[in-house]
Amino acid sequence: MGTTVFERRRPSASVVQHSLEHTAQSVFWLDDVGRVPVRPKLSGERVAHLAIVGGGYTGLWTAVLAKRRNPNARVVLVEAKTIGWAASGRNGGFCEASLTHGRENGLARWPDELDTLDRLGLENLDAIEAAEAEYGMDFEFERNGSLDVAVEPHQLEWLLESAADAAARGDATVRFLDEAETRAEVDSPTYLGAAWHTRTSATLHPAKLAVELARVAEELGVEIFEHSPVRRMDTPGSTGAVTLVTDGGRVLAEHAVLATNVFPSLLKRNTLMTVPVYDYALMTEPLSAEQLAAIGWSNRQGIGDMANQFHYYRISRDNRILFGGYDAIYHYGTRVREQYEHRPETFARLAGHFFTTFPQLEGLRFSHQWGGAIDTCTRFCAFYGTARDDRVAYATGFTGLGVAATRFAAEVMLDRLERRETERTQLEMVRERPLPFPPEPAAALGINATRWSLDRADHTGGRRNVLLKTLDALGLGFDS
Repeated sequence: MGTTVFERRRPSASVVQHSLEHTAQSVFWLDDVGRVPVRPKLSGERVAHLAIVGGGYTGLWTAVLAKRRNPNARVVLVEAKTIGWAASGRNGGFCEASLTHGRENGLARWPDELDTLDRLGLENLDAIEAAEAEYGMDFEFERNGSLDVAVEPHQLEWLLESAADAAARGDATVRFLDEAETRAEVDSPTYLGAAWHTRTSATLHPAKLAVELARVAEELGVEIFEHSPVRRMDTPGSTGAVTLVTDGGRVLAEHAVLATNVFPSLLKRNTLMTVPVYDYALMTEPLSAEQLAAIGWSNRQGIGDMANQFHYYRISRDNRILFGGYDAIYHYGTRVREQYEHRPETFARLAGHFFTTFPQLEGLRFSHQWGGAIDTCTRFCAFYGTARDDRVAYATGFTGLGVAATRFAAEVMLDRLERRETERTQLEMVRERPLPFPPEPAAALGINATRWSLDRADHTGGRRNVLLKTLDALGLGFDS
């Protein structure tokens, strides 16, 4: 097999070792958010119109939007640990308009409604941007767009095809940049060209978004309980209350929303619908003025390369660089474990790739390193449904592009619980379910074979082997 640019231009081991010498195994965003309220455990019994399980973005947006629809509704949210501690507090902070994990995936699955999905996704992103002012929030939202960068010749070919497609559709929000133009935006010797998506992407502070949504929800009258894992959900009869049982109490509600995402579902039907995939990130110390000048990046776009095993990176408000991605690790048995968040070989690999991307920043140190689990499904984007005579709604399987899509999911779930026929609920993308993953050991064998094949494709000019072509034909896959 061939080599990639990250192997051809590998920095010295001493550069990588020096950069990680004092790195904390801790999530920068959660450390940076400051003091947050301490919320009680659920005790005794609460009666509500709507009960929500999960204190990440999906649950929090559902709580806020439910109160906006009906200010008199009694809404109770229960969280197993603390608000935003999982994926919502530790992601890269990319807020993308796409509801389909990118245009290519949407075009392959729902070509007839892709224009509608793109419009709804953009409206959803606009609403998130407007929420800062509407609710007096600050989650460091920056609508600077994103750069898809090519770092290998075959990726440049893909980029040109994508830019030509955008031009044919009259999409003026996509700008193709040649090598010189790309390096004038952000100076990396690895860049061969880029597509600048000027309108459909933003960056934000992940943990601050969760914290601010929780604050707004409580100001609207939502009750939030932390350290209250739901052990059981009962739905007696066809019209009775949904009962959520925790160690210390229970909630009786007319309707419930399950926003547990990567964690085991309270519905047996969803047991094999998602798998947890571990993703990893580094955060640098703040760059000096000289270091910033060395790389440019004055327009502060989010950046992702176009490999199957891709990197994503962005600049924070205080001029740190988050650099993550590449490795997507699945552990046998769909387990979510704290020890999986620490993976020294991945952090060293990411550090090496960082200095290949920005050799002019050698000497910079990383302050934080962390990992977290992503809820992946076979269609790469969230799916939606109801259960228990439409008294329970759920959305899960966001597959790494859920920061914005969680708000859309909240609207879908509330529409369905209210039995409202809307443009959202009529979408084929919303009505259909993806195929499940197979049980173990087939899941681990298939996922690891797919990961090997994706790595091989990156080393062979993007050529996809028989396994990947078969999965493409079946509409199946594995991603992070």
